[in-house]
Amino acid sequence: MAGSLILVDSDTASNSASITLSNMSSTYDVYKVTVNKLFPVNDNVYVRGRFTESGTPNTTSNYDHAYKNMYSSAFSNSNYPNRTFFYMANNYIGTGTQEQFNAVCYIFNSQASDEYTFITNENISRGHTYSLWSNQGGGVFTVASVVDGIEFSLDSGNISSGEFKLYGLKK
Repeated sequence: MAGSLILVDSDTASNSASITLSNMSSTYDVYKVTVNKLFPVNDNVYVRGRFTESGTPNTTSNYDHAYKNMYSSAFSNSNYPNRTFFYMANNYIGTGTQEQFNAVCYIFNSQASDEYTFITNENISRGHTYSLWSNQGGGVFTVASVVDGIEFSLDSGNISSGEFKLYGLKK
């Protein structure tokens, strides 16, 4: 497995409205995304994701996703059909001490113009109540098109800081 992850794009947030990782191409069939130490400017916000086509985020209502929510006192399920984005986490994060978001995602079929693009998502965050949250799930972008990137944003305010990386998995 050594050498099977090839860094394709990376960015570091610094009071950024959004972060876009791009350069997805037919070189790789599967992509891996990591988000580390995302901190928001505003309190009590959700992390969102959208795919880009020709460098532009697709904002149509073609995102379906579902998660298993795991937190300190219970488990639950969430599903969100026909959205204009993916929730990357089903938990508010904020500006409190140690509140942050971290995730690993895999993207499939991004270069197949006749198929939908899929994403899996595993994340962990410390939420606005200082409780530990985790979500595991995924979604589908129900447009048969070529996807060339992924954009991350918050539902309110900017991303104060965070490290974002996009890897191609060697065939």
